[in-house]
Amino acid sequence: MDSSVDPDNLSRFAAVAREWWDPNGKFAPLHRMNPARLAVIRETCLAHFGRDGRSRTPFFGLRLLDIGCGGGLVAEPMTRLGFAVTAVDAAGVSLDIARAHADGAGLAIDYREATAEALVSAGESDFDAVLALEVIEHVTDPRAFLTELAALTRPGGIAIVSTLNRTWRSLALGKIAAEYLLRWAPAGAHDWRKFITPDELGGWLRGAGFEPQAAAGLAFDPLGGRWRRSADTAINYMMTATRI
Repeated sequence: MDSSVDPDNLSRFAAVAREWWDPNGKFAPLHRMNPARLAVIRETCLAHFGRDGRSRTPFFGLRLLDIGCGGGLVAEPMTRLGFAVTAVDAAGVSLDIARAHADGAGLAIDYREATAEALVSAGESDFDAVLALEVIEHVTDPRAFLTELAALTRPGGIAIVSTLNRTWRSLALGKIAAEYLLRWAPAGAHDWRKFITPDELGGWLRGAGFEPQAAAGLAFDPLGGRWRRSADTAINYMMTATRI
């Protein structure tokens, strides 16, 4: 595959791909996080594109690219909101699961086994919105990856990147506790040294041709067992950037 793909991470996620849609399986943490992520994406896109949130399909006529889509946990709700969705992943077995689930739901999603740089090489561009959720901490060259995102995003469009901050709290909770105590992710799935601070991500986005906004934190409520948007970016956060 292309240079951004870390083969070790790819094999880890491919090994558990058949559990993508099991809310109690290996991807249970993403199922719990998804409502908060989707709310941030929806609110951000409504504001940026000036769409009516009362509509069931407010993003009709807009194109969205979901990079590292996995089993389609985000691609499907974005399709229901009206986006014409192209979703790519380097793990073919994940895409098999995604296609089957979308077919069962009657959703038309353009799933492709590809990477960001492969899409650029194929001449893809002019997506209104590009998502890279929990992806950038797994690629081999984050700055090059963001350059590819810029090439795929139309001027005036937006990219939304979510990742883990590199702090002592993220080491304790996002790495050690999540992988070895709570078993929220496969052991070894994350390398804390590859976690990215908001300042780093913002600077790299500017260098790639974006104008980033302030990061929105995602915090876990252990009492309610749910994730919510937060001002706290010390562990998980999402950053939106407009293509200049």
